[in-house]
Amino acid sequence: MSTNFLSVPSTYLSLCSQVGNYKRAVKRFDDGHRLCNDLMGCLQERAKIEKSYGDQLTAWSKRWRQLIEKGPQYGSVERAWLAVMTEAEKVSELHQDVKNNLVNEDVEKVKNWQKEAYHKQMIGGFKEAKEAEEGFKKAQKPWAKKLKEMEAAKKSYHMACKEEKLAAAREANGKTEASVTVDQQKKLHEKVDKCKQDVQKAKEKYEKSLEELNKCTPQYMECMEQVFDQCQQHEVKRLTFLKEALLDIKRHLNLTENASYATIYRELERTILGANTQEDLKWFSNNHGPEMPMNWPAFEEYNPDQASAPPKKKKPDGAPPTPSTDHVAPPGDRSSVSSYEKNQGFSTEWSDDEQPTANSGNENGGNGNSFEDDVSTTGKSVRVRALYDYEGQEQDELTFKAGDELTKTEDEDEQGWCRGRLDSGQEGLYPANYVEPI
Repeated sequence: MSTNFLSVPSTYLSLCSQVGNYKRAVKRFDDGHRLCNDLMGCLQERAKIEKSYGDQLTAWSKRWRQLIEKGPQYGSVERAWLAVMTEAEKVSELHQDVKNNLVNEDVEKVKNWQKEAYHKQMIGGFKEAKEAEEGFKKAQKPWAKKLKEMEAAKKSYHMACKEEKLAAAREANGKTEASVTVDQQKKLHEKVDKCKQDVQKAKEKYEKSLEELNKCTPQYMECMEQVFDQCQQHEVKRLTFLKEALLDIKRHLNLTENASYATIYRELERTILGANTQEDLKWFSNNHGPEMPMNWPAFEEYNPDQASAPPKKKKPDGAPPTPSTDHVAPPGDRSSVSSYEKNQGFSTEWSDDEQPTANSGNENGGNGNSFEDDVSTTGKSVRVRALYDYEGQEQDELTFKAGDELTKTEDEDEQGWCRGRLDSGQEGLYPANYVEPI
């Protein structure tokens, strides 16, 4: 049976028309293994980015949470602002989860599939690639032999045709030249006849070898297609796996499909919408305005027991409590009130004559962080010695023993309290009449 190449499916023409043209199909096994490595490297880089972003969010949230808690903002608006920091912390956790999923699930999944799909040989290369190459070589060997014979016959035929044309040209020239004898012309003619006979023999041999090649071509194509289909089946598995792996990666990266992600922003919105302007103004008026409790001076009888050690002065009842770590307290609860007011040395009596702090955002042109730069300058540092033991009653108060030395950093306020710093570095309030200058 003779098969014309034009009737062969074009899919396999480039594969089979030349000996060794199957190498690209074999190389696809090496490429597939390398692409698995590339995908794992890609995911590991993305995991580093996710971790870095999460770490930056956490650091940013921690820094600004401290600044906000120490700053002048108060009440429900402070809680709303802090909720933005909480959002950052929770989103950071989600990005850390993305990083973990990429490394622990997706990369491991690709690594395991790669190990199962490609089997390395001791001598190098992969078993699958070697089997495919051997299959192609075996299928192509008989046809390659016939092809070599046909190419040799074709070359002989073309050489014979060339010789025939040269002989014919010499005979034609000999007829026009007077110097060529009759015997010579006869020999030229005989040469042309012989060349024609050689051309005919070479042509018949060429046609016969081509016919034999075409006869074995269908079987050759069938064998080559079988090996190629095996390569295709392996590639189908790789492409299918890659598609599934990419869908898993997309699921891990797409935080919008994560129920926790949506919950974070619902909670943030609820906290922000819960900010109550009137409630905050009322709190400030009660604690720092005309409605704050007053500790008016009252007549006190002489007490001989307190002559040597003056009584511990108390803060007014309306002083703000110690800040709490609970930053989502309900409206009206000052558990999240910032500790900024403790650092300001406000008078316990409300007055319109209070002076603004020295370092305001307007004075520094809005540059830098005014919360960090807000340092009281009401007094000069002075070394003092404790006259009596004192046990701090609140977190912002110092504890010391009689004879201990410390540094006074702020002068005495109207209530008899000073701000100082222990040698350990702890800062806080203490009764002014419990110490004396050194």
